[in-house]
Amino acid sequence: MWFLRRMLRIPWTTKKTNERVLNEANKRRSLVRTIRKRQATFLGHVMRRGKLEHLVTTGKFEGKRSRGRQREKIMDGLATWLGPGKVSDILAVVKDRDLWRDMIANAYKQGT
Repeated sequence: MWFLRRMLRIPWTTKKTNERVLNEANKRRSLVRTIRKRQATFLGHVMRRGKLEHLVTTGKFEGKRSRGRQREKIMDGLATWLGPGKVSDILAVVKDRDLWRDMIANAYKQGT
């Protein structure tokens, strides 16, 4: 936030939270949204290709699971970000590239 403080000429001695600085600059945090968008575009690329990466991301490969808490899967995270729907619905939409791009663009604009 130091660059916004510098652009708005807010001294570093002034006790303002980063949220207040963002509100003054009419900006909002977008790093998580950018990461989700890139994950979604990569997922679409991998799913249409249908090779080893497809098997890994859908979790359909054999082997033992590691102990402890399961890690969050890419598919589950994107399913919550893209809106209501199951993972199987998302896999069906991925096949149609134009529909997939529209779905990603709408989720990115909503900012969820």
